[in-house]
Amino acid sequence: MPHQTSRKTTHDAEEDVRNQDIQIYVNGTLKHRSEAMVSVYDSGFMLGDGMWEGLRLYNGTWAFFDEHMDRLFDSCKAVSLDIGMTRADIHDALQMTAKANIMTSNAHCRLMVTRGVKVKPFQHPSLSRTGPTVVIIIEHSKPAETVQAKGIRLATVPQVRGLPMSQDAKYNSHSKLNCVIACLQAEQAGADEGLMLDPHGFVNTTNACNFFIVRKGAVWTSTGDYCMNGVTRQKVIDLCYINDIPVFERNFSLVDAYGADEAFLTGTFGAQTPVAEIDGKPIGENGGRGPVLDRIRALYKEMIAKATT
Repeated sequence: MPHQTSRKTTHDAEEDVRNQDIQIYVNGTLKHRSEAMVSVYDSGFMLGDGMWEGLRLYNGTWAFFDEHMDRLFDSCKAVSLDIGMTRADIHDALQMTAKANIMTSNAHCRLMVTRGVKVKPFQHPSLSRTGPTVVIIIEHSKPAETVQAKGIRLATVPQVRGLPMSQDAKYNSHSKLNCVIACLQAEQAGADEGLMLDPHGFVNTTNACNFFIVRKGAVWTSTGDYCMNGVTRQKVIDLCYINDIPVFERNFSLVDAYGADEAFLTGTFGAQTPVAEIDGKPIGENGGRGPVLDRIRALYKEMIAKATT
C-alpha cells in the first residue's frame, strides 16, 4: 500500500500560512480561528443535524451564489430547519467575512447551518431551542497543481450512496459518515478516493465529488438519482448542451468506466479534476485527460469569468 503522504484528494490545496490567522464567522461575530467554537451541545456536533454549502470566491464575487442558496434553502426546508437569515443576510455575512480576511479570489468557503444548541444531549429536534448555529469558514485556497496535473486514483468501494428513503444523497448534510467510510475503504485499498456505486450497482459518485467519463467523444455521468446534484456537475452538463458536446445522464457499469477514454470529477473547489486510474486500471493515455476534458475546463473558466466580472 502506498505511504499515507503519497495520497491525494480533490481538495488538496497549496499551503498558505495566512490561513493560520483567519477570522471565522460564528452567529454574527468574527473570531480568530483559535477562538471560534460551538457548544458541545450543538446539534451539528452531537448528531450531524445540519446542512452546509461550499462556495468559491472569484474576483470578489461568490460564483453561482443563487444556485448554492437554492440547494441550501431547499434542504433546510425539507428538514424543517429555519436558517433565521435571508439570502441577502447570508451574502452580507459572506462578504463581511471575506473582507475581514482580505480575500477577493482563490478563496473557498464552508458555510454551515445546524439546528443549534440542545437543552439535553438527545436526538429529538424539539430539544434545539436557541435557534440555528451559523458558521462561515473562508480559507485562502488554491487547488494543488500536482493533483490537477497527475490526476486522482479511485478505488471502487463497498459503501454505497443510499436510497432516498434512508438518507437522500441530495442533502448536503453534516451527516457524512457514509462518505467518510467510503474514503477510508479507498485509502485501505491504496487509492486516493472512493468510487461509490448506487444501490443497483451502477457507477454513481465518489465520496467527495461527482464523477464523469468520456467515451468516443461523449460525456457520461450518473442519472443523479442517488448522488449529490452538485452545482459544478450541473454547470458541466449545461456547458455540454450549449456547446454541442454529447452528454448523457444514464446508468452505466464499471466496465464502461474502466474502458473510458477520459474521466474526471467535478466540485466547487477543484472544478474539474482528472481521474488517472480506477481500481489500478489506467484511464486513457494521458492520466484521464483528453480533448473533451480540456475543452470543458476551458469553457468552465470562461463561464466563471462571465459570472464573476
